[in-house]
Amino acid sequence: MPGKGKIINDPVFGFINIPEGVIYTIVQHPLFERLTRIKQMGITSVVYPGAQHTRFQHSLGAFYLVSEAITHLRAKGNEITSAEAEAVQIAILLHDVGHSALSHVLEDILIDGIRHEEISLMIMEQINQELNGRLDLAIRIFTDNYPKKFLHQLVSGQLDMDRLDYLRRDSFYTGVSEGNIGSARIIKMLDVKDDQLVVESKGIYSIENFLTARRLMYWQVYLHKTSVSYQQMLISALRRAKSLAEEGIELFASPAFHFFLYNKINKTKFLRNPECLKNYTLLDDNDIWTSVKVWCSHPDKTLSTLSQGIINRKMFKIEISTEPIDEERKEKLAERISKQVGISKSEATCHFVLTPSNEKNMYDPAEDSIDIIYHDGTVKNIAEASDMLNISLLSKKVKKYYICYLRLTEKN
Repeated sequence: MPGKGKIINDPVFGFINIPEGVIYTIVQHPLFERLTRIKQMGITSVVYPGAQHTRFQHSLGAFYLVSEAITHLRAKGNEITSAEAEAVQIAILLHDVGHSALSHVLEDILIDGIRHEEISLMIMEQINQELNGRLDLAIRIFTDNYPKKFLHQLVSGQLDMDRLDYLRRDSFYTGVSEGNIGSARIIKMLDVKDDQLVVESKGIYSIENFLTARRLMYWQVYLHKTSVSYQQMLISALRRAKSLAEEGIELFASPAFHFFLYNKINKTKFLRNPECLKNYTLLDDNDIWTSVKVWCSHPDKTLSTLSQGIINRKMFKIEISTEPIDEERKEKLAERISKQVGISKSEATCHFVLTPSNEKNMYDPAEDSIDIIYHDGTVKNIAEASDMLNISLLSKKVKKYYICYLRLTEKN
């Protein structure tokens, strides 16, 4: 669309310039607009009411940061052609286009065995067909099939623009200041050595802050126990709805949501049947919330009790442990809940006594190390270079066990 572009006022980074041409066309595309109807942080607003921002906003923020990174890398003598720059911008703009409704909640419930990154690639390929191959280079960079590996690292890596945006943005909208990383400083310190992204030594403190902030944001925000409890209730309601659908019981659902409730979709079927992707791209947060609201009055006690709790914020009680949850305790809770709700013990065990676990490390040098470059050209991993952080602790996987269960009335 010659002569057309767009300037978007972003509360985190200020004015973001969307240039005319293919990038402007992508931002206007219905498959990208869908991201305006998917919250970036899923159900985290149950704890942090300000967390109402969308995947659309996040994708634009990541686009802005990658544009800044390209400018700074070029200024240091690294060759990035106009075609490569545009391709990286497209790759980061579309990196989350395959996300499901409610962020990560629906993964592995409605579709078995396919990651949102794979769906993002499928959508990129569909848009690429519509635009007569204009996304060919972006797809090669996105899939790490391009000779300049550092370009892929800007899209997916330990210091990618995805992480730099979501930490800064999620910190802003939740009000959790500990996550407010110095993204501008980190980007200015980036360079390339032997086709790998490196960070100038004077930026080491910004990297230390980034790793610390990421740890705090995961355990304080993303894996906050109330969010975990609420998410488990939603997962349980969706699983119950799926099992009722498999029994042939009619449930209220939008046409796209109905398709996934009443069909068993695995990765093979999703990749081969065009109807799967078509319906998937019609799904957003609104489909799920509308259905859950209607399910509050469904005759199935398990589904209606879960749905009422979700809509009215009557969350499961949650306890955290460093050890797996005792099976005997689960049995006793299930027995009491079955009497309280008026359902079988097996239903109570399956839907009202849940024992998820979360395992996370903040830095994995084997995955894609963060390297520091010094004035003499030597390169050290952040684990060696940092004199403040205990990287061995940051790279150690922390595992937490939870028990989430329906709150019991006094008589039970």
